[in-house]
Amino acid sequence: MRTKQATRIHWTEKGIEGGVDLGRDDLVFITIGSLTENSDNGDHHTPAKLRDGPAPAWDLWRRIAAKDPAFGRPDVFGAHIAETKWASATITALDQRIPQYVEKIAKRNPFTGKIVTGGIVTVKDSSWLMSWAVHRQPHFKKQPKDQMIAWLYALFVDGPGDYVKKPMQDCTGEEITQEWLYHLGVPVEDIPELAAAGANTVPVMMPYITAFFMPRQAGDRPDVVPEGTVNFAFIGQFAESKQRDCIFTTEYSVRTPMEAVYALMNVERGVPEVFNSTYDIRTLLAAIGPLRDGKGIDLPGPSFLHKLLMKKLEGTEIAELLKEFHLISE
Repeated sequence: MRTKQATRIHWTEKGIEGGVDLGRDDLVFITIGSLTENSDNGDHHTPAKLRDGPAPAWDLWRRIAAKDPAFGRPDVFGAHIAETKWASATITALDQRIPQYVEKIAKRNPFTGKIVTGGIVTVKDSSWLMSWAVHRQPHFKKQPKDQMIAWLYALFVDGPGDYVKKPMQDCTGEEITQEWLYHLGVPVEDIPELAAAGANTVPVMMPYITAFFMPRQAGDRPDVVPEGTVNFAFIGQFAESKQRDCIFTTEYSVRTPMEAVYALMNVERGVPEVFNSTYDIRTLLAAIGPLRDGKGIDLPGPSFLHKLLMKKLEGTEIAELLKEFHLISE
């Protein structure tokens, strides 16, 4: 088996070439690829730009991958901007009328400090396939109490909108706000004025944001510590972990460095197991309560049917679970 060793790091800083030689005991941890590489911010009056030029994070991986097939195939993920780009926006609602439309949909007052949408709201009939969310307010520590922050994104950024007849990727923050207000149900005659003076929106274009969802096969992502490697490792979403884990999680970005350190430094310690919540009904039931702000579920129908149902469940594990997680209104 051929030994793989990093021998030097090269860099260019302010046009000046530099570098450092590496020995066998110098450990290098390399984050390869990037979801946010070349992202660009616009503003309320300026669209975000699609930057498809040089991409340092991806170009670094390409140079490394050219050394050995075991170092992965970066172009599987980073050479398909048309498929991996996204546009999103942060909307600061300055006019109190906007939160009222959010409340009509979420059935919750955005200013109570509690959960608002409880997740992402997808506008299924949006030509952009727009989704948006409003989390607990204030979203930022110094945010004025009368302002509401919403986050919005779209998957189909190349086609015209339903109100704004142009692609989202070409829209200013104001135009994106107009499209959002349209889908919130704001009367058409109120949209221009409300979007112009009632909000401040920052659009963002991200060329590689869904790169890790591109179809892949074994070998497209290098192992965290490729076979034969003595002093370097790959970390992040584009390294292949030996753990039972799923990308697109903070945990994956933590477990790969742990795996790298333990392997290179011969630490006899296991990487923490992934929390097995998917098939644990207790975990799912425990999540329902907070999503409903701690309120139990009111069963439809007359009260005697409610009592009859609970009597039928009496003494069963189902009844115990419902009581334990406070899911049924008394």
